Amino acid sequence: MKTLNTHKLNSKVISEAEVIRRILTGEKELYEILVRRNNQKLYRVLRSYTRDEIEIEDIMQNCYLKAYTHLHQFNRNSRFSTWLIRIGINEARAAFKKKGRVLHLVHRDSASSDSILHNIPDQKRLNPQEKMVQEETKKLLETAVDQLDQKYRTVYIMKEVEGMQLKEIAEALDISLSNVKVRLHRSKDMLKETLYRLSNNPDIFKFGFERCDQITLRVMEQLPAYWQ
Repeated sequence: MKTLNTHKLNSKVISEAEVIRRILTGEKELYEILVRRNNQKLYRVLRSYTRDEIEIEDIMQNCYLKAYTHLHQFNRNSRFSTWLIRIGINEARAAFKKKGRVLHLVHRDSASSDSILHNIPDQKRLNPQEKMVQEETKKLLETAVDQLDQKYRTVYIMKEVEGMQLKEIAEALDISLSNVKVRLHRSKDMLKETLYRLSNNPDIFKFGFERCDQITLRVMEQLPAYWQ
């Protein structure tokens, strides 16, 4: 199957509601727009559950296909990304249950976390080469975030990296708003104030262009089997 023009996909001209309406009225190929627009966010959320990259991409693919199959059930008063994330989390849980694994795969190791946080470089003495500094900061943050308990890591990624609203996070995770606030506060506490100041970096856990193209192509190639 041929994919749509990337330039058109990246434009904000077509609203989400319009894309969904047109898909449901027969323009199935427009589903690629939804896949590309949500790849980064879905990847980051699922990565808070497992670091296995192959597993993440399998879950993403299953998530997109399930969302496509049930697109007619989507409440268009909500955000598609919120609905998609809920499907993705359920797919992750199902996959882990099938393999006899617990959901909280990565636990915070206080000893290793302390060693990482204590070695954060003083910003005033950072190497002036901006690219190198940004790369080191990104690696440091990714390591520290990975060491959070999964429930805190997921909320942190959703709010501080993806910029999701607290109510949207509560809806996606099916927990109370107060619970979201508590988890977010504790996640920041764990990361420590210095590390948190370094964390305003939208480039962490990147789902790069090539990988975005690959997962999009895999999903779109399988859609004909779901078309009526």
